[in-house]
Amino acid sequence: MASGRPRRWHGMARETLLTLAAILGAISVVAIIASFTLNLSVLVFKTGSMSPSIPAGAAAVTREIPAGELRVGDVASVYRPGVALPITHRVVAIAVDPTTPGGVILTLKGDANPEPDPVTYPVTSARKVLWSAPGIGTALVRMRAPWVLIGMTLLVTVLVTWTFWPVRRTADPNPPELVNEKERR
Repeated sequence: MASGRPRRWHGMARETLLTLAAILGAISVVAIIASFTLNLSVLVFKTGSMSPSIPAGAAAVTREIPAGELRVGDVASVYRPGVALPITHRVVAIAVDPTTPGGVILTLKGDANPEPDPVTYPVTSARKVLWSAPGIGTALVRMRAPWVLIGMTLLVTVLVTWTFWPVRRTADPNPPELVNEKERR
């Protein structure tokens, strides 16, 4: 009887880990499909210019929309001319861009900044922040570290090996034939 307990624990642990892996896999598939079909992306905030509403280390889900759909008060991510990284601040003013069809000129301001940005941003589209979560961005950045990726790869390898490794079965002291035979008497 004592030898049955570790096997039962082993099986339950394996099933639990497989279930968790399946759930994470399903979430990943849904996230990938949503990102392509809904044009969503994740943005990590590295500075505190949007604090306290979006602190440094937060992650935000953004969606690319036509610039004409932006409203004052929205948090938008736009590219600056000549700079590879976007800037993500709150929209404080919107003006129609007379030189570009469908274009607008945005005035942005970080929530932590006392004044609006010194430049305006002529855009035809922008990434609007839909929601954000503090601390998640830091975790996402750390998950991209090589040692974390190696560890996750090893963990998945161990889980798959453990799952498909042949299990030695012990003889059942009460096989179904004997149980049925005993019940007939």
